[in-house]
Amino acid sequence: MKYVSRKTLALPLAMAALALFGCTAQANEDTIRKNLATVLPKEIKIDEVRASPITGLWEVRIGSEIRYTDASGQYLIEGEILDLKNKRNLTQDRVNKITAIDFSSLPLKDAIVWKKGDGKRRIAVFADPNCGYCKRFEKSLQEANNVTVYTFVIPILGGDSPDKARAAWCAKDNTIAWRNWMLDGAALPRADGKCDASAIDRNLALSQKIRVNGTPAILFEDGSRAPGAISAEQLEQRLQSLEKKS
Repeated sequence: MKYVSRKTLALPLAMAALALFGCTAQANEDTIRKNLATVLPKEIKIDEVRASPITGLWEVRIGSEIRYTDASGQYLIEGEILDLKNKRNLTQDRVNKITAIDFSSLPLKDAIVWKKGDGKRRIAVFADPNCGYCKRFEKSLQEANNVTVYTFVIPILGGDSPDKARAAWCAKDNTIAWRNWMLDGAALPRADGKCDASAIDRNLALSQKIRVNGTPAILFEDGSRAPGAISAEQLEQRLQSLEKKS
């Protein structure tokens, strides 16, 4: 009988184990997709099924939303996984990764821009001219130093938001017009009928593409985002954190 060393056997056994795990994972994913599809509304599309950090629990991604289920897809769990030892929200970490944006890919030419100080710290904001929270955040922005702010105007609240968005974009100095309206409620100038406001449509399309579901939506240079009107203090903390990483 030919002697076969443990070392010789190790690699084939490891490969076989990985192949078996892959088959099991695929079987679980197929089962979960099939069973959930029978009970979820047809308009809900499951984008991804993968193992979660907890053994036996599977992650189900629907757009940028995370749910959890068992291996059979019988139970659907809404909630967050918290790593208490390392003090991390693993669910939020996944959402951040899923929704991360390549800041350099943003069409900055379609944004209203203003700068304060050296402008080295850059953020992008998606805002509706009638959004009260956007106006609140605009005031918080005034307390920030050394920033460049790119505002992508998206009229998503209905009413006269489209008219105001066009008036702001088409103003002779759209930075001043936008800030005067958002900060002081000063009437926007009447838009020239010949003005090319196609940037507004492009902004709306972009917001849908990157899943901006409400305003204000704040994007940072590292690809992370903050939904909602964060305070001046929270904004400064985020900007300083990014500076430390760079």
